Amino acid sequence: MFTNRTSAGERLADELRRQELGADLVLAIPRGGLPVGRPVADALGVPLDVVVAKKIGAPGNPELAVAAVADDGTLWRNESLIGALDLTEEYVAAERERERVAAKEKFDRYRADRPPLDLTGTRVVIVDDGLATGATMRACLRRVVDGGAGSVVVAVPVGSPDTVAALESVADAVVALEQPPGFRAVGQYYRDFGQVSDEDAMAYLQ
Repeated sequence: MFTNRTSAGERLADELRRQELGADLVLAIPRGGLPVGRPVADALGVPLDVVVAKKIGAPGNPELAVAAVADDGTLWRNESLIGALDLTEEYVAAERERERVAAKEKFDRYRADRPPLDLTGTRVVIVDDGLATGATMRACLRRVVDGGAGSVVVAVPVGSPDTVAALESVADAVVALEQPPGFRAVGQYYRDFGQVSDEDAMAYLQ
């Protein structure tokens, strides 16, 4: 059980240093990833920035992610779920564009007047407050890999064992402090898991 996101980030930073996983840049997934990412970036002595993705939900069930799209249009698809629900390519394409626009708006809002994100050859750590299905993380991970990063580490305080295992085949390393059997939701492993406002989240980038 973690006290809050900041405390979880401090513990995560300790583990990254213990494993000697260096970085040139920490990318947090807003909003909940930023209070985790700030102590990680500070401990590693590197800048903190953001990477953004939005889930593409199933018809009538927006929380069931059939895909996810990053701010630059990078797409991750859950092919088995798309097939099981018999979704059309027209549906996926339309939702992809809608969510891409939302992700890009959020990305631009958080980064404000920062220079364009150049990941070429960079050692990147992607941080979030936890991994459930991992849909947004998968899209963010693909975006960073396709962006030319030299190496990519996924780091979270807590995650579903199945999701962690799946990401290990894509990332150079996955660090999850806790992988509870019977995992259901990220919030149940925090004493304080209150909503993080955009204003509060952006303050961590200062």
